Amino acid sequence: MSGSTRRSAPWVIAAALVAAALIAGAASAASGDATPDDPTAAGAAPDPTLSVSLAYEFLDARVDEFCDGAGHCLPRSYQGGFFTDLPTWDFTPSFVYDDALVIIAYTARGLPDDIRRAQAVGDTLLFVQDEDPIGDGRVRTSYEPHGIRQGRVEITGPGTFTGNQAWVGMALTRLFHATGEQKYLDGAVRIAQWIQTNTADMSRAPYGYTGGQLEDGTSLVWKSTEHNSDISGFFTQLAQLTGDPVWADRAAVATDFVAAMQSADGHVDTGTLLDGSTVNTHPVPLDSQTWTSLATGDARYDAALDWTLANLIATDGQYQGPSISDTDVSKVWFEGSGHLALALKLRNGAGDADRAEALLDSIRLGQRDAVNGDGKGIVATSTDGLDSGFGDLYYASLHTGATAWYLLAAAGDNPFSLPVD
Repeated sequence: MSGSTRRSAPWVIAAALVAAALIAGAASAASGDATPDDPTAAGAAPDPTLSVSLAYEFLDARVDEFCDGAGHCLPRSYQGGFFTDLPTWDFTPSFVYDDALVIIAYTARGLPDDIRRAQAVGDTLLFVQDEDPIGDGRVRTSYEPHGIRQGRVEITGPGTFTGNQAWVGMALTRLFHATGEQKYLDGAVRIAQWIQTNTADMSRAPYGYTGGQLEDGTSLVWKSTEHNSDISGFFTQLAQLTGDPVWADRAAVATDFVAAMQSADGHVDTGTLLDGSTVNTHPVPLDSQTWTSLATGDARYDAALDWTLANLIATDGQYQGPSISDTDVSKVWFEGSGHLALALKLRNGAGDADRAEALLDSIRLGQRDAVNGDGKGIVATSTDGLDSGFGDLYYASLHTGATAWYLLAAAGDNPFSLPVD
């Protein structure tokens, strides 16, 4: 897992930016006996249809806030609480991982205004790709929306991390699938070529893709399970859309790397150390469990989901759901609740539907009641200060990425796969 290199720029980290209970609760819900801490208790959670509508209203407002005259729009990723409470600091950067999720969530509902907004953000990602000072197809970690509103590119997170590239690529393939406009597929192919040229590691087994590059061009030589899951999904989509089998072959390399990271007890480790071969066993992140399942659809990762339910579920007041990693299971990571709920929905094993609905109900409670909330968007964590285990903290601030993951889970839409026509 890339940890902070997926969601936050290194300078943000340096500045301190950023279970059994669930299983029992699901069983109680199935039997009709609600417990006091059970988020599925009658009347406890808001209406799902209204909740989804309000979450889209949140994304609409974020997308429409920072636009230029050419129709480029870029939503700030975080708002409220830690990110705006300081009188001298209003944190506005837009992380491209979050932007990709916003695009995919809009395509999941697919109303005319959804596609219009998805294209506005997608066109902005093509704009920053074209205007990059290196100009080799990459995008950066984050950009300043104020700059976009003024018609210029202002890079706030200059690193070029592999997972971010793949997520932007998946957003562009979704836009091509939804609109048929060739520019989106062309942009996705440029990103894929950057990944292949700069991160493919076919010399250090297990073969796969490394972490990307820092601002100064230094290569990150470790390999991440999360990144390779992203690439597996992205390159598979490219193979489908372009008809070029080379992308399927490259996807298989990433898929095989992910499989090599699975441990004897079923959980999937974070990736490798700097030598590119030795398994990095701590911390154990949620993404490596859920995204491997979503990206590959392989039943071998059912064991990783079961391990998650037994080891990563937090209870924080009225909220229940997964944490980011096994480092700190004191708070709920609502973004992770979204992709765990989606993975359980798609697995559809015994009890999975109830477990997924319990997770979604807890997100809806947070949407309504969480500190720093607005009744529409989803905050990143149930309370401030969740330690990711990768050197950064997460806060109870409104988050476009967490909101988008909730919407994808509610719709049962897997961002790692193209919709079936």
